[in-house]
Amino acid sequence: MSLHIQNISRSFGTFRALDNVSLDVPTGGLIALLGPSGSGKTTLLRIIAGLETPDTGVVHAEEEDVTTRPAQERNFGFVFQHYALFRHMSVFENIAFALRVRSWKQKAVEERVRELLHLVRLDGLGQRLPSQLSGGQRQRVALARALAARPRLLLLDEPFGALDARVRLELRQWLRNLHDEMQVTTIFVTHDQEEAFSVADRVVLMNQGRIEQVGTPEEVFENPASAFVMDFLGNVNVFRGRARSGIADLGGWNVHVPDYAHADDRPVRAFIRPHELEIVRTHDASTLPARVVHLHRSGALTRVHLQRLDDDSPLLVELSPSLRDDLRLSPGEVIGVTARKVRVFEPEDYCI
Repeated sequence: MSLHIQNISRSFGTFRALDNVSLDVPTGGLIALLGPSGSGKTTLLRIIAGLETPDTGVVHAEEEDVTTRPAQERNFGFVFQHYALFRHMSVFENIAFALRVRSWKQKAVEERVRELLHLVRLDGLGQRLPSQLSGGQRQRVALARALAARPRLLLLDEPFGALDARVRLELRQWLRNLHDEMQVTTIFVTHDQEEAFSVADRVVLMNQGRIEQVGTPEEVFENPASAFVMDFLGNVNVFRGRARSGIADLGGWNVHVPDYAHADDRPVRAFIRPHELEIVRTHDASTLPARVVHLHRSGALTRVHLQRLDDDSPLLVELSPSLRDDLRLSPGEVIGVTARKVRVFEPEDYCI
């Protein structure tokens, strides 16, 4: 089932949670709504589910206007962050609940629940209570219950937020595999970039009630549409300066910005990711002198904390194991920094 959201706005008192949001979700898509707290992603999900009503705008499921249709009539599956399981019911009855309220016959209920228990890898656990399961198992029960009535659309609100890091990682891959197997159109909310990028086909990045950018994980990461997107997606070094005709002056350090073609001189913020900075031993007009402050390992990478010599501002560089071994840096050492890729945005584009 495809979903078409047109010009949705929603306010709570004086707070504008959504501001003229439009979005198309293709049939069979796996979409992540990504953004910081207060960006509007959960409000949008609840409006799609029928748990909230927009002030303006419409929601179409295929060609059907469901904007004012009650949640129970939409046949959308919804999974909450904290499971929302019935504690006094067994796993089997939790999953069966969605079918019994739809008056399924007992034999059909039993067949469907057994099928779902197998699908979510909980065979043999149907008679346990939720309290007898791990957090990851409870979340899989919640997903099975949402899938029980064969929903047209699956909606998940921070589905793995209450779990520890290892279980989150396992369930991300499990959800991706489950989606590939079932091809149910799915939308999930997260504030975790890694989660969105590792699971979703497309990412919808939201900020202050608006959509900043929609694209594949690669498109959003490599070609951020705004300074907000650039800054939100992980660690980044930020510089203030001026740019014109493909050259940016970042406080005396001149770098090439070929995508910035304005001929007149304008103030900009420049963004460089830690892995896009290089440390060199030579010093010339293209390098920024800096002092090594601290080095620490983070997985396969080594993070090098630097301090600019001209204004003492901090820099972060990430090195691969081979570069770390070649450079053999020491705290206190003065080196040069160059940039492989720089992205610039004008200040009025920047809001976080």
